[in-house]
Amino acid sequence: MSEMTINDQLAGFMNEEDENTMDGKFLTFRLGNELYGLPIENVIEIIGVQQISRVPDMGEYVKGVINLRGQVIPVIDVRIRFKIEPRAYDDRTCIMVTHLRGISIGLIVDSVDEVRDIEPSSIVSAPAVATTQSGTFIEGISHQKDNSVVIILNLNRFLYAEQIDEEEGEE
Repeated sequence: MSEMTINDQLAGFMNEEDENTMDGKFLTFRLGNELYGLPIENVIEIIGVQQISRVPDMGEYVKGVINLRGQVIPVIDVRIRFKIEPRAYDDRTCIMVTHLRGISIGLIVDSVDEVRDIEPSSIVSAPAVATTQSGTFIEGISHQKDNSVVIILNLNRFLYAEQIDEEEGEE
């Protein structure tokens, strides 16, 4: 699916007056052969990879910041965050601009797939063997009718895992 078409779909969902139009809709993307999904209400737009300015003393997965129409947006390489071997960016690599907790953050992914309807009943908990840090980012796994598997990410934990762990430790 083309970058423009997905952005048009996202804009259409966000312009709908009925908030329920986004329920069960996920933007799917690829890292290697694996398919991941994020609720579309967290995705603002998809852009091509552009000039990224490094910021000193950031985690290795934080590639830096970009200037998107005058807004400075931090950019995270999802492969590195998941401890997947990095690869060179190509013409399919893109940045998904997400929004959560009042902050926009770009996520670099290998490619964007499509907007999918995923029934909540098709999402099961991640297997207990997902005990690594990246396993805590997984909300669940959905088996699709086309026999594909979509790994549903918890964007809040993906972006703020360390902060959430500290908050939970204070209770």
